[in-house]
Amino acid sequence: MLNLLTSPRTARTVRGILGTVSAAVRSVVAPATLVEQTATEAPAPAADPADTYSADEMPALADIERAALHLDLANDNARRADRAKRAARKVLDRLPAGTYGAWVVERVTSNRQTADLDAIRAIFKAHGLGPVPMKTNAPSLKVRRAEIVPADTTAIVAELAAV
Repeated sequence: MLNLLTSPRTARTVRGILGTVSAAVRSVVAPATLVEQTATEAPAPAADPADTYSADEMPALADIERAALHLDLANDNARRADRAKRAARKVLDRLPAGTYGAWVVERVTSNRQTADLDAIRAIFKAHGLGPVPMKTNAPSLKVRRAEIVPADTTAIVAELAAV
């Protein structure tokens, strides 16, 4: 039970509710600041891919909710793992290569290659080809829980404004 109260999911839900209430209070106290803040936050929505479900292929709502929950939890776990990796690398990146207890620390070259954009720009400039053509990244799939707004927010806003 304690795990449910301290989970990142619960913390995000509580932060979301507090953010909603905070935005409601700010909209009463200083509405212009709220508009300026939200105007720069939302990225432009990307178009749906071509292979989305048709109306007769749509999975059941329970399956969609389950998949969204699994993706949300997996994203939480991935963020936690990334933070743990960064913390471990802070120590390990500064070590010289060698054996430390049961662990061997070494550096190996990678076979991965990326385009050298500086060299490409120089070639384009030398041949008068103009700017280097670039393409946009694929849109990212983002899943978030829908916000549930209490039925009577005016009482909550009035109570917070009185404080």
